Amino acid sequence: MNTIAQLHADIEARATAISQDYPDWLCREGCDGCCKRLAAIPRLTATEWALLQQGLTALPNEQLQTIAVKITALADQSRPITCPMLNSATGACQVYAHRPVACRTYGFYVQRDLGLYCNDIEAQVTAGKLAEVVWGNHDAIDHRLAALGEAHDLTEWFAQSHLQ
Repeated sequence: MNTIAQLHADIEARATAISQDYPDWLCREGCDGCCKRLAAIPRLTATEWALLQQGLTALPNEQLQTIAVKITALADQSRPITCPMLNSATGACQVYAHRPVACRTYGFYVQRDLGLYCNDIEAQVTAGKLAEVVWGNHDAIDHRLAALGEAHDLTEWFAQSHLQ
């Protein structure tokens, strides 16, 4: 069975196992480095967008409008970009329970031969500190995501939605 709920559960299990094996793991509440250094506008499947949309509509209108302005501005923002759902004051995701798979896997999954992405984790790997980590396979995640519907940039999904 390949549902978004099962995919999230599998990712959470892998991330929890890594975090438990490495108590000083960097990816945890308070670390928002990846949210502030996105290389591109997030791309989401239709299923991920539906879940994210639920999280957005649950926000107070003022928060939603602030996020709407940030999403609309993404097209003109230079890289790296900051995630529009990040609360810059607190460093927390405003839709954490509804966040896309890319956010859930960042720092715990790698693509074969493409690096570790997080500069802080990559530095630890280079220093030999994480040699024993059994990373999740992001190629498998991508394959499962492809079965969950067409994918578009966050800005495209948002422009088509009733949230504006």
